[in-house]
Amino acid sequence: MMEVVGVRFRESGHVYYYTPGNDEYRYDDAVIVESQQAKMMARVAIAKVDIQQSDLPNEVLPILHKATEQEIQKNQQNQRDAQAAMLVGKRKIRAHELEMKLVGVEYTFDRSKMIFYFTADGRVDFRELVKDLAGEFRTRIELRQIGVRDEAKLLGGLGPCGRPLCCGTFLGDFIPVSIKMAKDQGLSLNPTKISGLCGRLMCCLKYENDEYEIAKKEMPDYGKEVQTPDGKGRVVGLNLLNRIVRVRLVGWETPVEYLASELEFTKGRPHKPKAKAGERS
Repeated sequence: MMEVVGVRFRESGHVYYYTPGNDEYRYDDAVIVESQQAKMMARVAIAKVDIQQSDLPNEVLPILHKATEQEIQKNQQNQRDAQAAMLVGKRKIRAHELEMKLVGVEYTFDRSKMIFYFTADGRVDFRELVKDLAGEFRTRIELRQIGVRDEAKLLGGLGPCGRPLCCGTFLGDFIPVSIKMAKDQGLSLNPTKISGLCGRLMCCLKYENDEYEIAKKEMPDYGKEVQTPDGKGRVVGLNLLNRIVRVRLVGWETPVEYLASELEFTKGRPHKPKAKAGERS
């Protein structure tokens, strides 16, 4: 086990681990660390935790020191200068007639490098642009292409629910989301209903998915024949979270709702008999 401190370079960003050395750090302390051969300022996200060395990178660097007030002010100035550099970057992109969208600009703490984040539909030859930007800012330039989900995380905004985007507020890493999750939860498969601002499936589809998967294992599927306290019937509706099953009983016009625990049924999907020779299936 190794004692490490987790830090983030931006709010809701990925957590990176560093060794604390002999110093003590608290949550949200500003610290100076080395990342990608440059000094960066980060915020402590996890003050202290023991992690198996096998779960950490081969080399875990130490935190250099806690940031001073002057260093915090310098970092804030870097952020203001980066915002101003956005306008210059957009102007240069238009001048070079490149099919790319500039999303953000970031200075390293020591200003040894500027990172320009952009989105594009395909590969972009930006070599001349890099030379132009290096001549303008007199520092090393890195252009980093990101995806639409990263763009939404970087820019932020309000989701379809009316709340700030999860990825921009507390999700450190993107979680795998599939259309099967929407199906399991009985949601409309209309892309506009289950997609976020990025145009991809909403991350929140994952939040309750485990509970839906457990519920599906405990309940009969649609069309399944079940034995109820009032006789036999077939499942015509499910309320998975409340474990309620709607059943159409034999000879009854109106479906009746039962708790899943009140029903008798066999596990698995309804059996579909094979078609006999000469018959259509």
